[in-house]
Amino acid sequence: MRRMIAVAGAAMMLAVAAMVVAAQQPKPIVRPASPVNAERAAVQPVPWMMLAPTPPMGWNSWNQFACNVSEQLIRETADAMVSSGMKDAGYQYVVIDDCWQVSRDANGVIVPDAERFKSGMKALADYVHSKGLKFGLYSDAGARTCQGRPGSSGYEDVDARTYAAWGVDYLKYDWCNTDGVDAKIAYPTMRDALKASGRPIVFSMCEWGSHQPWTWARGVGHLWRTTGDIGPTWQSFTRLLDQQVDLWKYAGPGGWNDPDMLEVGVKVGDRGLTLAENRAHFSLWCLLAAPLMAGNDIRQMAPEIRDILTNKEVIAIDQDPLGTQGRRVRQDNQGRGATVEVWAKRLKDGGQAVVLLNRGNADAPMAVSWQELGLRYDAEPMVRDLWAKKDIGRVKGTFTATVPAHDVVMIRVTP
Repeated sequence: MRRMIAVAGAAMMLAVAAMVVAAQQPKPIVRPASPVNAERAAVQPVPWMMLAPTPPMGWNSWNQFACNVSEQLIRETADAMVSSGMKDAGYQYVVIDDCWQVSRDANGVIVPDAERFKSGMKALADYVHSKGLKFGLYSDAGARTCQGRPGSSGYEDVDARTYAAWGVDYLKYDWCNTDGVDAKIAYPTMRDALKASGRPIVFSMCEWGSHQPWTWARGVGHLWRTTGDIGPTWQSFTRLLDQQVDLWKYAGPGGWNDPDMLEVGVKVGDRGLTLAENRAHFSLWCLLAAPLMAGNDIRQMAPEIRDILTNKEVIAIDQDPLGTQGRRVRQDNQGRGATVEVWAKRLKDGGQAVVLLNRGNADAPMAVSWQELGLRYDAEPMVRDLWAKKDIGRVKGTFTATVPAHDVVMIRVTP
């Protein structure tokens, strides 16, 4: 009994001693999170390669407005993107191209044009976000942009932090004034700065295809230009289309070949596509799984242009989650410069989208056999016309159609 009491007493003395020692230990200091870190924490981290699982859709100011950009234009365009039905059709980004910036301050921070953007970029981004849309800006990998404004060379980190603080969601990064610069260094440098900014920002590489970015840009940018600039002419559209023929293997979720922005509805002087040409242009860009960045004045576009840009069945081909780029199946020269082409794109549901393109100046009878698409010669799949928005029914063996000049027939084929 005494031994038990003694043991119990010793245990009690040890417990008391432990409590005294613990009381003498310094207490941890709990500091509140800084406002900057708290704000960053509110933006949920998104893996870099998941920022563009399908080709980005939006609007860019350059094709129609060039340097004539302003806060009023961007606010009105954001309003129009909602009221026109474009937002509902999937368009997200409102992007200001070149000429929004004028200088840098004493700390190297980029300075917007205070006359054209009186409220500042943060307030403008907030307005765009209030519409349920996302906000984008433009810069350049050189010391100067294509229009001679300050570029980001040497200022990548400060620019990325500034964009993040303003609420930028998309950066188009051009390639002017880059003599002696290595694209394989310049673009990853800005990529790293954007990733370190704490904000998910889609990175659009506008390197014009000069260094074959499709072979190395996956994981660097989310889209990479494969061509020089597009123009509002049939010749420009078809020239850029031809440059995409062998690039299909490089596109897929997280990284997309970019044959440049849309010219649908764009009018520059007396240049502009016809209604049929606009339809053909949009159809092929969707079949290519290209980014869909409208470039027209969507505040006052004609109903027929709106109908092209918001055709959800055609857009669904571009946005199909399988993420394959369409391929040219066949090209036939019918003489006198008339060429007809068959393009096809595999879809996640096992079907295919097919475009019959008539590049000639007169109506042309066209056909595609199901064998050309990898189906049995006697297959009888369901066919739907995506521009007429109607089912044609089951078609056995071969599909035929008369395609108007500079126009397309676009169908969805479901086995």
